[in-house]
Amino acid sequence: MSNDTLIPLLAIFTIVAVAAFAIWQRGRVAKAKNDPERSAFTKHHGEAPRANRPGTEH
Repeated sequence: MSNDTLIPLLAIFTIVAVAAFAIWQRGRVAKAKNDPERSAFTKHHGEAPRANRPGTEH
């Protein structure tokens, strides 16, 4: 195999492998929580964000 095909194949394989790993880990977290929802953070902290402190506006 030449480098012209090997490098793109390795790049695609890496992206697919990382995506598969992330999906697998997401499934493990949902199973461990016994809750398929994405995050409890927005459920418990879903109110509007606090105002910026004076002098920190961008």
